[in-house]
Amino acid sequence: MDEPAAMQALLAHVQKLADLEAPIMARAGAWTREIRERGIGHGVEAFLSAYGLNTTEGVALMCLAEALLRIPDAETADALIRDTFEGRNWDQYAGHADSWLVNLSSWGLLLTGKVMDFGQDARAGILHAVKGLVNKMGESIIREALKKAMQLIGSQFVLGETMADALRNAESYQRRGYRFSYDILGEGARSDAQAQFYVNSYREGIALIGKNVPAGTPLFEAPGISVKLSALHARYQLVKQERVMRELLPRLKEILLAAKQAGIAVAIDAEEASRLDIELTLFEQLLADPAFAGWNGVGFVVQAYQKRAFYVIDWLAALARKHQRIIPVRLVKGAYWDSEIKWAQLSGLPGYPVFTRKEHTDVSYLACADKLLSYRDAFYPQFATHNARTIASIMTVAERFGWKKGAYEFQRLHGMGEALHDMTLKSCPSRIYAPVGAHKDLLAYLIRRLLENGANSSFVHLLMDHSKTPEEILADPVMMTRLHAELYNPALPLPVDIYGAARKNSAGIDFGNLAQLKALKQEMAANTAAALPMVKDIGKEVLGGMLDTAQRAWPAWAATAPQERAAILSRAADILEAHCAELMALCAQEAGKTLADGVAEVREAADFCRYYAQQMLALVAQPMTGPVGESNVLSHHARGVFACISPWNFPLAIFTGQVVAALVTGNCVIAKPAEQTPGIAARAVELLHEAGIPKEVLQLASGSGEVVGAALVADKRIDGVVFTGGTDTAQRIAQALAARSGPIVPLIAETGGQNCMVVDSSALPEQAVDDIILSAFGSAGQRCSALRVLFVQEDIADELLTLLAGAMQELQLGGPLDPSTDIGPVIDAQAQEALLAHIAKLKSSAKFIAAAPLHAQGCFVAPHAFEIGSIGELTREHFGPILHVIRFKTGALAQVADQINDTGYGLTFGIHSRIDEHIRLLVSRVHAGNIYVNRSMIGATVGVQPFGGEGLSGTGPKAGGPHYLLRFMTERTLTVNTAAIGGNVSLLMA
Repeated sequence: MDEPAAMQALLAHVQKLADLEAPIMARAGAWTREIRERGIGHGVEAFLSAYGLNTTEGVALMCLAEALLRIPDAETADALIRDTFEGRNWDQYAGHADSWLVNLSSWGLLLTGKVMDFGQDARAGILHAVKGLVNKMGESIIREALKKAMQLIGSQFVLGETMADALRNAESYQRRGYRFSYDILGEGARSDAQAQFYVNSYREGIALIGKNVPAGTPLFEAPGISVKLSALHARYQLVKQERVMRELLPRLKEILLAAKQAGIAVAIDAEEASRLDIELTLFEQLLADPAFAGWNGVGFVVQAYQKRAFYVIDWLAALARKHQRIIPVRLVKGAYWDSEIKWAQLSGLPGYPVFTRKEHTDVSYLACADKLLSYRDAFYPQFATHNARTIASIMTVAERFGWKKGAYEFQRLHGMGEALHDMTLKSCPSRIYAPVGAHKDLLAYLIRRLLENGANSSFVHLLMDHSKTPEEILADPVMMTRLHAELYNPALPLPVDIYGAARKNSAGIDFGNLAQLKALKQEMAANTAAALPMVKDIGKEVLGGMLDTAQRAWPAWAATAPQERAAILSRAADILEAHCAELMALCAQEAGKTLADGVAEVREAADFCRYYAQQMLALVAQPMTGPVGESNVLSHHARGVFACISPWNFPLAIFTGQVVAALVTGNCVIAKPAEQTPGIAARAVELLHEAGIPKEVLQLASGSGEVVGAALVADKRIDGVVFTGGTDTAQRIAQALAARSGPIVPLIAETGGQNCMVVDSSALPEQAVDDIILSAFGSAGQRCSALRVLFVQEDIADELLTLLAGAMQELQLGGPLDPSTDIGPVIDAQAQEALLAHIAKLKSSAKFIAAAPLHAQGCFVAPHAFEIGSIGELTREHFGPILHVIRFKTGALAQVADQINDTGYGLTFGIHSRIDEHIRLLVSRVHAGNIYVNRSMIGATVGVQPFGGEGLSGTGPKAGGPHYLLRFMTERTLTVNTAAIGGNVSLLMA
């Protein structure tokens, strides 16, 4: 949905509220002034006000709170503490706040920053004495004290570590009139065991809450519980719809029936925008279920920052009327904004699912609130906000609609908005959204709360900034929106424009969007009905004719203006995207690519075209600075005819990348695709010809490596070779080229790697497991960048490997055309046989960890994980979904890095750690072309993460990088003595 169009509709809707400005400001202004006089207390708001996310201390503190409590070993915990306090200025916070929480935290943090040995000069006086005293006590004292401090901070965000604790802590608030919605911490289950744990936690929590509800308490006055669906199922995604309806729906029904029995309502929490369609599908099933007929306890959460929110309310209203229900709807602004922006950019979506300006979200919230209040027969509105103006606006609108006290409510987060809600509680009920769970499980919740309420632009942050007047912080978002020249944020380019004016980002597919998924299925069905292209292998005679043709065509193509060649590549990118579904179908049928891998192939191919076109235009003749009296110019020139030899694992992306790099630099190309995937290559060549590449300039030479590949490399008419494939083959090509007489021929080789990842005990296990699964098993492990060896710190190995084993059971192997398939087949029976032989060997020599379930028939290899003793046990790369795991001792990172380097490979390397000291050590020590920190190791983006290795992993330069095209060209320098006529005119005119 286009943001300007969405905003126009919302602005038109809220226009009717303009005449309510005076009463709204009167209410909100009075509350704001009173809160400023009283102060905001000692809780989370005071804490966020002191430690804003615009300070290095605020960010460091968030990192410390996120990781310290879950690190089991002392050495890693101490390293995290050093990282947190080194170079920070904690002095500025100590003793300057009204909040005991802020001052207690600040003095503790200041003290720690002084006593830990960072090589800083000790201060004179009391701090010097304290430092000496505490050093005598030892760093273990500081470590434990800091853990207590982090628990104290955590207690401000969490009502209780258990439901029993939370219910006790809620009593004082309930006596003041507050209601509660309990949120059991935990989301994004990675395994069925985790999901079942959360199901049981919800059931037990509901039972305890129900025991505390007096008989006869009206449903909307009773406490409630909030449920995250991602906690109840490890594969809560639209592409898994059939499984979700079969497995998650019954679990959710079980929880709802327990809540109905207990007399409490359930709110189904909102999560990422990509889950909205599957959530709506589930919700529709629940309301239609006869088991819940006449019960109004099934609640929904709407995120106002989503551009679809305004229309979701209409859909919910129609559903409520259809089933004669009242739906409790919690309206929130949304807490995943930063991740939604990044996800849209990475996915190449046409726009963002969320609004790009805070005031746009505020306008959406007002419009949604007004709409909720207009459906009196459909909703029990629940407005979650800490903003005085928002509350004043809703109260004023509700009065206009004639809503009575108790017919709707406000909500606040535990520890937030207390002063404001204390004042509004007299006029309208208020409910506290209260997290329940262990402090070490606080991460996801804590980060969202900090980002949502700790941002400089939030009402919570601005409230205690006395440099701002009440009128400034209560400014009308509608007026602020209308002051902008554009109804979007120009500082945040659309996903297609993130690379600037020079080139477009490639277009992707939102697999969480029901309409897009249905359209894709239809297109795929139409394209898979056609037979695969028939490509005949050629012989040496035909190849000789191709080379003659290419040599004749080369002078004219090399003389073609670079601008014209670049324009052809730009057209090719557009054509590839226009044929996306067709190419995805080809990749699935011929290479076994899943739909997600297929669209990634098309996107990468298009990115290569646009990026190399951009790079070519930058390679203009370059004047060189030198002495007066002469001109020096460096220019670039095509080499001649290139042999492009590509692999089967990226039959479109790498094939296209090699070919267009050679073409745009003025070379003619003989493209030799892998024997397994000639059809994809043939179609790519047809599309490149359609874009404007002359047929004699680009020719396809299909056949075996032994015949066609060897003949190409040996032929003197080949002026350069670009190759992606196995290290052994690359070495044979290098030897064959070296054996040729005549000019020295350049070889650009990208080969494999014994790619490793290191996970230390500060890493978040769930995040690490996500990236391990994707890196090791994505694309059936058939990526040169895939993870082969995982080094995990022994202190967390058991926990991590248990989680990994559970997550592997959730993987689905199957036909690549099925959207629900995670992993398709390996390329052929020969590859399957080799991988199964290695698995059989490991079963007898290594410790089995887990294997994914396999029910599909064909060339499938189930992902396997084994624990081995050392990386030296692996004599070569095994190109498939097999993960080798090695435990390492605390403090052994340098030795691990040396062991990795000893393999001789250097392609990709991954690190999962929260400790900069550890990251710096590994980055500086491991020799790898592409290093990834706290993310997966695969999926390098063209022009962003130039890809290629060193050592046994390739020659460079990196594909998709700024130096790649130079290897396809020669450089010439032209020097002219401009003073040859007897004088230097430029000096005379100076």
